[in-house]
Amino acid sequence: MLTPHTANRTGVVVVGSVTADLTTFSQRLPARGETIHGDDFTLVLGGKGANQVLAAALAGAHASFVACVGSDLFHDMIIDGLTAAGVDITHVRSVAGPTGIAHIRVDSSAQNDIVMVPLANSALSVEQVDAALNDLSSTASVLLTQLEIPVPLAMQAIRKARAKDMTVVLDPAPAVELPDDIWSLIDLVTPNETEASILTGQQVTDLESAEAAGRWFLERGAKAALITLAGAGAVLVDADGTQTFAPFLVTPVDTTAAGDAFAGYLGAALAEGSSVSHAIQRASAAGALAVTVRGASPSLPSKQQVDDFLAERIDEQVVAS
Repeated sequence: MLTPHTANRTGVVVVGSVTADLTTFSQRLPARGETIHGDDFTLVLGGKGANQVLAAALAGAHASFVACVGSDLFHDMIIDGLTAAGVDITHVRSVAGPTGIAHIRVDSSAQNDIVMVPLANSALSVEQVDAALNDLSSTASVLLTQLEIPVPLAMQAIRKARAKDMTVVLDPAPAVELPDDIWSLIDLVTPNETEASILTGQQVTDLESAEAAGRWFLERGAKAALITLAGAGAVLVDADGTQTFAPFLVTPVDTTAAGDAFAGYLGAALAEGSSVSHAIQRASAAGALAVTVRGASPSLPSKQQVDDFLAERIDEQVVAS
């Protein structure tokens, strides 16, 4: 059972990374040492934290971001992009030096690989995180965080949010070993199959192995685990049992930020008081829409797009206990 929703605390706080995303598109990815011609290139606002807070804002939540951006030529692109989407940037700090960078390569099958260089993200501090959550916890009920920022800072955000009676959602990406005592402070952990495999030491390849991985998180204190399986859907494991969510079927163009669209919409739905099952359905729709558009932040769908998609295709997603 997640932390109860409070009527006057409908905001979402995202403590996380922000990058300038440099993405190349090509028919295939080059072999080691090979140079190939690409088809397209984009430069946009990105980073798991920024994508998730943008998605939460697009979902209709009051979304606040806690992050660091550099003083270079990418600064204005990032600040303008966040502001245009309605994100509260009161706790986004500008620091001297370069902004975080993500180099993304996407092939014709919509698969990608990413090299993320933290840069300004490494300047996030305990003082900044604490000040933000002290300020925002009276109006926000959900914290989203990830692991593209220094792990101790993500852990501090989790501990502080728990002390403020917020629902804590952890997207453990990129997956790294975490302190044993942190799991009991997490309401919902949302790894994909690769991250679940790394964290649990159990190979996750199907619904059965995803359920087993979910149990691993519960045994360590997490209240719930949602294992996402890309085209195979998702598995929710909590004290009440297991629920399986079938995927929405779409033709993928670029899978970049699909997980972030999912996370942002999930957090927004939980903050407004939706049940976990309903929140997952909306998040799944957002993630499905995101893979149909190239790029990271440009692929994040609007609330109206998600509403329309669900109205047309809600029967496709079967939920089974």
